[in-house]
Amino acid sequence: MDRRELEQIIGDKVVSMVSLGGGCIANTSKIISAGGKMMVLKEGGKADMFLKEANGLKELQKAHVIQVPDVISARCDHLLIEFVPQGSAGIGFFEQFGRCMALLHQHTAPQFGFYEDNYIGATPQMNLSQGDELTNWTSFYYNKRLLYQYKLADRNGFVDEQFKRLFVNLEHRLPDILKGSEEPPALLHGDLWGGNFIISRDGDPVLIDPAVYYGHREAELAMTRLFGGFSPEFYKSYQATYPLKDGYAYRQPVYLLYHVLNHLNLFGEGYRSQAIGLMQKYA
Repeated sequence: MDRRELEQIIGDKVVSMVSLGGGCIANTSKIISAGGKMMVLKEGGKADMFLKEANGLKELQKAHVIQVPDVISARCDHLLIEFVPQGSAGIGFFEQFGRCMALLHQHTAPQFGFYEDNYIGATPQMNLSQGDELTNWTSFYYNKRLLYQYKLADRNGFVDEQFKRLFVNLEHRLPDILKGSEEPPALLHGDLWGGNFIISRDGDPVLIDPAVYYGHREAELAMTRLFGGFSPEFYKSYQATYPLKDGYAYRQPVYLLYHVLNHLNLFGEGYRSQAIGLMQKYA
């Protein structure tokens, strides 16, 4: 996007436009207007990716429990959001973060999914539930999360007989694995790992890059552990605010599986053995 078009969108002169580098999905720039407004511009994603990200940010804001950057403009070719100056984690940061996430997960909806499909990384994420998926978490999670990724892995050539056998076994066992953990659909960030939150200058947690839907909060917490987990204080604070049901540790691998399958489909063979290992826990 050139400066003239950007200035028309924000209604002010652009005095600084500095690249923040490119990720695997989009290129980002920090924008400063003549009036001193600081923004982040993202460009280069898939056709509707930025629109879906904007809708996710707006959904998270509805809970009014954790900071989320304001959306300034969203179109197929760009996403323009508030720039949040960053600070560092002070004493009590992770306790605050855990408490905020516990409060976010108490923001619920009548059914699982979301009003539109979106993306988990660069992979489409299916959220438009139907039939018993609307109110049955096991059905939703199997069909819209595990099965979708499994079919994609099969098309990508990662599924052999062992992989198929383990997945079919998991399909049969899933109702028993998740039995007793039933809860209302909770608002989830959807892709919560260390790269998708920042710390504001005031030391508060700020959520970015969501893959929002309404699902089981255990799925969110499992994702936080994919790359080593957050500080122990995060989980202690979460538990103190909104305790998990018994058996969470047993169910955690099945929720990790969705994200490991997604990484398998995005990044290749290196994640295949991890996916097999997670399924073998229920064999």
